[in-house]
Amino acid sequence: MKFCSACGASVSQKIPPGDNVLRYVCEHCQAIHYHNPKIVAGCIAEWEDRILLCRRAIDPRLGLWTFPAGFMEIGETTEEAAVRETKEEALAEVAILSLYAVLSMPNIGQVYLVFRGRMLAPTFGTGAESLEVDLFKREDIPWEEMAFPVVAEALRCYVRDAETGQFPLQLGAVLERYPS
Repeated sequence: MKFCSACGASVSQKIPPGDNVLRYVCEHCQAIHYHNPKIVAGCIAEWEDRILLCRRAIDPRLGLWTFPAGFMEIGETTEEAAVRETKEEALAEVAILSLYAVLSMPNIGQVYLVFRGRMLAPTFGTGAESLEVDLFKREDIPWEEMAFPVVAEALRCYVRDAETGQFPLQLGAVLERYPS
């Protein structure tokens, strides 16, 4: 950040009085600009024990697989964001069953909220951000072609939990970055 969004003057990094974290502070109006993590909402959607995955048509990680997920928009709930992303990326309608995982990615300033979802029908297609969309048996997931470590981690936990039919909330951090 170089300029203040309030007045346009230059900003510098410093620890504001009463704080303990380096922040961008406006040299002119003293506005403090907070840089906080972004929320990514995703959905592991199933139809008859098959998991819906999308091959990415955009960077980053073009051509690799993921479950539908993306950044939340202002004015929507996390559940609405997961449903919207599933519709946008896979043209699939889902009902959210439960929150499944909260995975922090402190190295890149993101927090993933991953929901379990049930497809309302076995219909899906390629949205603007997908090259291909398909339903995979758990044993056929293309592990070596996963777009993001956080997606692979959530799916590994999900596959393990699906064996028992118990889906406890998964909490964790994924420190691995994906290759550039």
